[in-house]
Amino acid sequence: MSTAVLDRPADRVETEALVRTLAAGRRRRALLLVLALAGALVAAMAVRVLLGRYTVTIPDFLAILGGATIPGATFVVMEDKLPRAVLGALAGLAFGASGALFRRVLGNPLASPDILGISHGASAGAVAGMAFWGLRGVAIIPAALLGSAVALALVLSASAGRHTGIVGQRFLLGGVAVAALGTAVVTQLIARLPLAGAQEAAVWTVGSLSGASAQRIVWLAVTLALLLPLAVWLHSALRPAELGPELAVGLGSRPVPTRAAALGVGTVLAAAATAVAGPLAFVALLATPIATALGRGRPRIVAAALTGAVIVVVADIVASEALTTVDLPTGVVTGALGAPAMLWILLRSRKVA
Repeated sequence: MSTAVLDRPADRVETEALVRTLAAGRRRRALLLVLALAGALVAAMAVRVLLGRYTVTIPDFLAILGGATIPGATFVVMEDKLPRAVLGALAGLAFGASGALFRRVLGNPLASPDILGISHGASAGAVAGMAFWGLRGVAIIPAALLGSAVALALVLSASAGRHTGIVGQRFLLGGVAVAALGTAVVTQLIARLPLAGAQEAAVWTVGSLSGASAQRIVWLAVTLALLLPLAVWLHSALRPAELGPELAVGLGSRPVPTRAAALGVGTVLAAAATAVAGPLAFVALLATPIATALGRGRPRIVAAALTGAVIVVVADIVASEALTTVDLPTGVVTGALGAPAMLWILLRSRKVA
């Protein structure tokens, strides 16, 4: 018997040990990244609440949380700064997780709910609720969810095909068309509103945290508590599908129903965030590439969700503090950041291709 044959079991043991070591290292780096992003989110929220035009000391902030009433400070913290910071973090988590799901399902760097028309559908539904039924506040949430569902149905209809290789391209093209249709519908509906309602709808459709309230925060927090764990599981379950449909089925995966479920969960997450904060442009698009770069090429949905939260809170800081006389809608800042970033993604994907 040859020496090579005798050495095979030992080589196999060494290989398995090396694989386990590498996997443990990846998990450790992923955990460190999540902890770092969570720390960055807490720091950004602290800056949003404590600093700015109206500064609040940490002892005063803790006293306010404990129920103390400090003239001026209590109102600013509890009615403006803290609700905006919390709502921005929750909306960013939802957008980031949604973008990660869409990107994994379609395997395209431009796959996100704002590019694919889902956010535009939610906006059209919400503005339709304002224009036809006079809905305001949390009452527009069902209308936004319905609008996003209609948008997803239209995109799925446009992307239906027998050849799986071109469905992703059709999905993107259909999404761009639905996004344009949603924008046209929103513009037409705003023209039907009275002046005050049109101004409110125009600010909301850009994306703003100025309407932050306890009702919106609770509703979005419950939605995330229910759907975020499912989104994490679906994102992990779709990993074998990246190897191809045949190999994925051979590994025990069910890519078709899993992709459908991921699209549904991603749509609801994006619609829920849009319903309470408006269509904050490019947050879902930017979160996954940034998280992937920070994670050295390993896309993680939790990291993408936290990245989205950091983006929204930091954008709200810039929007509310950049100018001394006026507050900008948060979506203006995310849009200004996202436009050049999208061009960078396009150029980068072209180089890779």
